Amino acid sequence: MRYTYRFRLDPTPEQRELLDHHRDTCRQLYNHALNEFEKIPESAGTLTQRVRQVRDQLTDLKVWWDELNDLYSTVAQAAVMRIENSIKALSQLKQNGYKVGSLNWKAPKDFRSFTYIQSGFEFDSKNGQTVLSLSKLADVPLIKHRTIPDTETIKQVTIKKEPTGDWFASFVVDGKETPEKPTDPDRCVGIDVGILKYAHDTDGYAIESPDFSDERERLERAQRDLSRKEHGSTNWETQRQIVAERHADLKRKRRNFLHKLSNYYATEYDLVAVEDLDAKGLVELRKNSRNRTGAAWGTFLGMLEYKCEREGTHFVAVNPRGTTKECASCGVKTEKPLWMREHSCPACGFEADRDANAAWNIFSRGLEEVGVGYSESTPVETALPVDTPVSAKRVVETGSPTLKERTASAVSE
Repeated sequence: MRYTYRFRLDPTPEQRELLDHHRDTCRQLYNHALNEFEKIPESAGTLTQRVRQVRDQLTDLKVWWDELNDLYSTVAQAAVMRIENSIKALSQLKQNGYKVGSLNWKAPKDFRSFTYIQSGFEFDSKNGQTVLSLSKLADVPLIKHRTIPDTETIKQVTIKKEPTGDWFASFVVDGKETPEKPTDPDRCVGIDVGILKYAHDTDGYAIESPDFSDERERLERAQRDLSRKEHGSTNWETQRQIVAERHADLKRKRRNFLHKLSNYYATEYDLVAVEDLDAKGLVELRKNSRNRTGAAWGTFLGMLEYKCEREGTHFVAVNPRGTTKECASCGVKTEKPLWMREHSCPACGFEADRDANAAWNIFSRGLEEVGVGYSESTPVETALPVDTPVSAKRVVETGSPTLKERTASAVSE
């Protein structure tokens, strides 16, 4: 299993200039390679073969392009091969029904990283400080807040500059053991995600959506101030930095919440069933797109999926169609407007919270997809006795706006 460790770099002012120089050289190389790639007809070979034709020109380029000699060999190669990865990503979006264009040249603000592959990097210690030694670059101080096990092999390192100006190093490792998934899952859960309640599960718990209104307000104020500055001026650049820091602050807090929540479900259960949501498509819908964007469902489901794989937990993404309308007890479908938050089945009389009913349908579909047997009893009989406590410390910290509460997931008359 491949896994990524991310560390913050603490370069000196001189090293920052050097990192920026390498990054911009890679950007110019990418733009040149893209121009050369577009000259090659598709009949000349597969995508990989055509990109490699451009990559093979690097030796000749170094004869007249002196800056390329400052780059480590795999860094230059990775900058060119980036074309192949970008085209594959566009093709995947096109297959999913999205309108895509072609690759464009990268402006300095759009090209933020460069990559060392297989070699050219190593951890070192100088004057009691952990540093990342990068070939043909520098020994950059690194804040190593955790250790990469010796059993894991580092495949590549990506050096990235964030819009705030901070530098980070992401280590892609291989060799991490993947636990086997249980053949007979014991603890299973279905999760329905939403906006009013971020997550509602079949154990009867609801996770309140985190309140980031203060962070959004600070960001909006900073953006308004930026709009009043003369573009490109010193004051504009200073304010742009403030806006970037506000964005980063909001992103950090949101991802902190999503990491804790996804880690809880991945570690506490043997099987997790969720909806296979088209998060990008939902964001593009009219009305309430801001709340859907802030919910970051796609990010949450992505985190949950890889953490389930890491922990040996079954992750099942089921078809979301009809999970809200269908009765979890008898299967009869009932139309519900969005404002109606309770499910009341006209056929069998089953009543439950709207999201709890959806969670049970997701749970049932997940078990069917995995092929795991389960009790034929209704949610009324199985949901109410659940008394298993969920530690709030695993999900939220003291003072967090996130509220974890127990709800009546199924109530029968």
